[in-house]
Amino acid sequence: MTRILILGGTTEASVLARALAAEGKDAVFSYAGRTDGPVTQPLPTRVGGFGGVSGLVAYLRAESIRAVVDATHPFAAQMSRNAVEACGLAGVPLLALERPSWVAGNDDNWSHVPSVDAAVRALPDSPARVFLAIGKQNLAGFAAKPHHYLLRLVDAPEAPPLPDCTVILARGPFDADADKALMLQHNISHIVAKNAGGAGAEAKLIAARALGLPVILIDRPTLPAREVVASVAEVMRWLAHADLGV
Repeated sequence: MTRILILGGTTEASVLARALAAEGKDAVFSYAGRTDGPVTQPLPTRVGGFGGVSGLVAYLRAESIRAVVDATHPFAAQMSRNAVEACGLAGVPLLALERPSWVAGNDDNWSHVPSVDAAVRALPDSPARVFLAIGKQNLAGFAAKPHHYLLRLVDAPEAPPLPDCTVILARGPFDADADKALMLQHNISHIVAKNAGGAGAEAKLIAARALGLPVILIDRPTLPAREVVASVAEVMRWLAHADLGV
């Protein structure tokens, strides 16, 4: 039976999967199923939700899971909240593998906002050209402002997500010089991003700094208290030394 459950979707989750596979650990990798072509993992993989807290509790018990590592995106708040509650109910140890947040430097022009709605309000009322780097979720509200939006998505949308937008398809990690060229090509005046942290998506912030462009950065959602580490090495030590039986 599977003993370790990785709630994945990030670059760090994939690195962890490779580390566990290399050590021959009995583990399963779970994707939420929000992208059409998820990265192939060297572990047994499941795709899709669990059916809320009760469904996750049932899965943990049915699969004899002895440890859960939440390596989801920092903005996958509902999944992380469900994991805290479900692991508590099932008596399964939980560890979060979470990227440190980005921190502004002296040359950065960042405005922090608490939500996507607040990011919409923070944009100017007069037409601008906005690099909207928040993924495919929560785009509709930006139609309230008269801007042209540059969207970088993993999967092609079935229809234009916004009335005035350009969609490019790409999967990170991204390069700062390439992002700078992209912003110049599209005459970008503002960037909206989520404070996801990590090196793979930081290129747009480095490019914005070089170009002197303002960044509206959406703060991470507040999550319940849980044990958090910032590296795969720390996860491996936790699995090796905690009383998990794995």
